[in-house]
Amino acid sequence: MMNNANEITHHTHLYGFIGEQAGQSSISATLNKLFKANNKDAMMIPMNIRDDDFYFTIVNMKKSHVNGALISKEYTQRSVEALDESSEYVKSSGMCDIVYREGQKLIGDIVTISALREHLKTRAVKKVALLGVDCYAKAFVALCNSTFDISFFSDNLEQLMDFVTKIGVKDADINRMAEGMNIDMSRFDAVVDFSDFAKLDMISKLSKINMDLKPKKEFSPLKVRANELESLYIGFDDMLEELSSAVYSFFESKGHLLHDKSDMRF
Repeated sequence: MMNNANEITHHTHLYGFIGEQAGQSSISATLNKLFKANNKDAMMIPMNIRDDDFYFTIVNMKKSHVNGALISKEYTQRSVEALDESSEYVKSSGMCDIVYREGQKLIGDIVTISALREHLKTRAVKKVALLGVDCYAKAFVALCNSTFDISFFSDNLEQLMDFVTKIGVKDADINRMAEGMNIDMSRFDAVVDFSDFAKLDMISKLSKINMDLKPKKEFSPLKVRANELESLYIGFDDMLEELSSAVYSFFESKGHLLHDKSDMRF
C-alpha cells in the first residue's frame, strides 16, 4: 500500500518496521492505509533485520532517509543503547519500541504500551492482573499505574517484591502464581501477560479480556489458555488498528506528517 500513484518519491516520508520477521506482520500495511486515508505522503516499510545487523541498522538511521521506525519486540531492549535521547518511560523501563530522527539524533519512546492502555480504557477496564516482571511490565506500570488498579503476579515473590520496590509502587498487591496452584482471575477486568511462563494451566478462570503483545507467529501461553477456557484473547495482530493509530499520532506529534500528497514540493 503506497501513495495514490503507488510510488515513493524523494519527498515521501519513510519509516521502517524493524524486526527479524518484519515482512510477516501486517502493521506496515495497516499504517500505510492510514497514511493514504489521511492523504499523507508517507510510508512504512517492513525491514527484515538479523540480530547481527540490528545495531548497525539503527545507528545508521541517523544519516539515512528513514525518519523513524517501529521496533519489534525482540529488539526493544537493544534499541536503547543506540539512542541519543529518550523519554522518561524508556529510561525507567529499559525498552524502546519507537524511534524518530531529529537531524542526526535518534530519539526513543514507547508506543505499544500506550496503544494497549487506550484499548483497555475503551473497554472500561479498571482492575488489571499484570503477569511478569520484564521491561514490558515496567513500561506498563510506568504508563498505566495511575489509570488502572494493578495487581502483580509472578512465580518468584522475592523477585516480585524487588520489582515493585524499584518501580516505586507502594502497598502493591503482589501474588505468587506457580504450577499446581489454582488461580481465579475472573475478579479482574483484564489480564495482561508479560511473563515467561511456558504454560498457564494454574489459571482456572480468566478475566473478560486477556492480552499480551505477541504476534501470531510467536507462541502464546495466554492464547492457549484463553482458548481452553473459551475466553477472549487479544494479541499484537488483533490490535493493528489501535497500534497504527498510536504510531500515526506519535509521529504527527513530533512534527512529522506535515505534507499531504497534493503538496507541491521541489
